[in-house]
Amino acid sequence: MDFAPSPRAADLTARVRTFIDEHIEPVEPVLWADIEARRARGEDAWAPHPLIEELKGKARAQGLWNLFIPAGHEGPYAERYGTDGGTGLTNLDYAPIAEQMGRTFTAPLVFNCNAPDTGNMEVLLKYGSQEQKDRWLEPLLDGRIRSTFLMTEPGVASSDATNMAATARIDGDEVVLNGRKWWSTGAGHPDCKVGVFMGLTDESAGRHVQHSMVLVPMDAPGVKVERMLTAMGVYDEPIGHGEVTLTDVRLPLESIIGGPGMAFAIAQGRLGPGRVHHCMRLIGLAEKALELACERATTRVAFGKPIANLGGNREKLAKARIAINQARLHVLHAAWKLDTYGTAGALSEVSEIKAATPQMACDVVDLAIQLHGGGGMSNDFPLAAAYAGARSLRLADGPDEVHLGVVARHLLKPYAARAAESATSPSSVTGAQS
Repeated sequence: MDFAPSPRAADLTARVRTFIDEHIEPVEPVLWADIEARRARGEDAWAPHPLIEELKGKARAQGLWNLFIPAGHEGPYAERYGTDGGTGLTNLDYAPIAEQMGRTFTAPLVFNCNAPDTGNMEVLLKYGSQEQKDRWLEPLLDGRIRSTFLMTEPGVASSDATNMAATARIDGDEVVLNGRKWWSTGAGHPDCKVGVFMGLTDESAGRHVQHSMVLVPMDAPGVKVERMLTAMGVYDEPIGHGEVTLTDVRLPLESIIGGPGMAFAIAQGRLGPGRVHHCMRLIGLAEKALELACERATTRVAFGKPIANLGGNREKLAKARIAINQARLHVLHAAWKLDTYGTAGALSEVSEIKAATPQMACDVVDLAIQLHGGGGMSNDFPLAAAYAGARSLRLADGPDEVHLGVVARHLLKPYAARAAESATSPSSVTGAQS
């Protein structure tokens, strides 16, 4: 196993970090202060912000655009809208780039690498028809529109996707959508024009071929964003997480991605790389939190000493350093497994990082908040929002318990098989009879 990035990926990682340091981090406090001021005045906090558009233009001019495009998509879309080189990146090469983007809230949006747009674009790249690509993929890659993913539901335990109550029924040459979705990230953005809706099509089919994914124009009759949700008090403008209802939404049958009953197969292909992206961004977030913690700990004095020298804080900071490094290697290993063996060959590893990395990030950010005292709980520092983001990712893309169940299943499978074989072997039967 070699986790070293390719020369191209190393170059892109360095350039992304430089762009963040020089262009994004210096203005991000101004950006969020403007959004907060809008909200305080009762204005639309989700309205397009010229600063973000300016940063997007600069990033694109430097070739730092759509870096998420996966290897294997070297066609016209990568050439026209992709990053420098016109080819996609492996999961292992994209991982350190995603880590750098995780250092700030704005960077993924600036580089057109924001979730859920990246996952939705990958779905269209892999499974979309040419008509779907022309209508939705091109403007998404071009940054002219945004998207949302309509999957989680308030009325059922969405940790089990087969519980889904929303429907996508076929009626002649149309598909009819009904249901209520929430935590639909991206729904608050003013440029959100399309949603990827997952619903039940045929409950008489096999357990994992009952559901379909459908492309839904957000201005279609019957689609309504009911409200925007806060994540631990944070609205997360200009992206946001919405509760969306769909009432008798009629769309052409061609709106179904990949055909009826393909939703679970598509989701498996979508979620593996997406979880790597989430986890690497969390490592960048944890790195930033640790930097802030170290700066605070060495410059703030209490009881005559820097607080780094009080309350076992040196050891806590050291353990945070170790935990981040462990998590990074863990995620790089999962990325390597995805690249080498595909989604099916990396199921345990992807679930391992999805359970471990958000918990690590929560712990590191919590330490940073503690070292900042009351200030860490306020919007004067990015830590409270960072904690809300890290904590929410212990639920997004499946809760910890689901991922731990997957890991346990893979771990115990060979032992269970040997136990079953031993129980039915002639020697064990003879021994039991004697």
